Amino acid sequence: MNANDWQKSGNYFDFEGHKIFYQTQECEKPILLCLHGFPTSSYDYHKIWNELSERFSLVAYDMIGYGFSDKPKDFDYTTFAQVDVLQALIENLKIKKLHILAHDYGNTITQELLARDKENRLNFEIETIVFMNGALFPETHRPILAQKILISPIGFLFGKLIPNSKFRESLASVFGDNTQPTKEEFDDFMYLFQYNGGRNISHKLIQYMREREKYRERWVGALEQMKQPFRFINGLDDRVSGRHLVARFREVLPHQKDIIELEGVGHFPHFEVPETLLKHFFDFHDRQIAKT
Repeated sequence: MNANDWQKSGNYFDFEGHKIFYQTQECEKPILLCLHGFPTSSYDYHKIWNELSERFSLVAYDMIGYGFSDKPKDFDYTTFAQVDVLQALIENLKIKKLHILAHDYGNTITQELLARDKENRLNFEIETIVFMNGALFPETHRPILAQKILISPIGFLFGKLIPNSKFRESLASVFGDNTQPTKEEFDDFMYLFQYNGGRNISHKLIQYMREREKYRERWVGALEQMKQPFRFINGLDDRVSGRHLVARFREVLPHQKDIIELEGVGHFPHFEVPETLLKHFFDFHDRQIAKT
């Protein structure tokens, strides 16, 4: 399935006049919400979508400003606004319980959901959570050069002027040496990044890097107090949030013991080693079922 096929099989819902793209695979099974990261989209999950659908009713969406969703120039792209969009989608789909599989910025989105849950601001229940690579702690985040420039005062120019070759080079740097995307897969990443004027707002999307520092107490605190069954699956060769993140995770959250470390894998376990990711994800859920 290519990106165009993914779009054709999806749907849209309205959020305050903006079209938000989402994908579902519905059946009479527990609901799994799949959350993507920066600067990609729900299409990241296409390699494991069919296998996941054998066990779950699936929901994935493109955050506003990403993928096939609208990318308004005047939108306030905060994490809080992004979670408002997600809550609107969940309410639109009449979901009352769900499991979460999150990656990269999707982890931060989940952290804000947990914070709102503590404040009794969710009208649905989060049953289990699985995180993949993503900067959970601002002190361990190692942004690549493209991210550093995008968040700088000249970021608005970089998003417009960066050549495709530099985008590919930057993206390739966070994958494992032996798990690189194909040319066609890189083309899909680029297409989704550029779709509907995405280049022009990329510097706005990355403001979450500053938010992670500002709201560290809120979001790390939500992890510290999390009650849901949790597994962390990490590609150790990720230069942004790999081996060093796992070490810090163990320091900050010593009570969370369920950590799967993947040697030779970079930032995108679900894209680089889909079969391995599925094995560890299903093993986790099988254990939860056995406990009930």
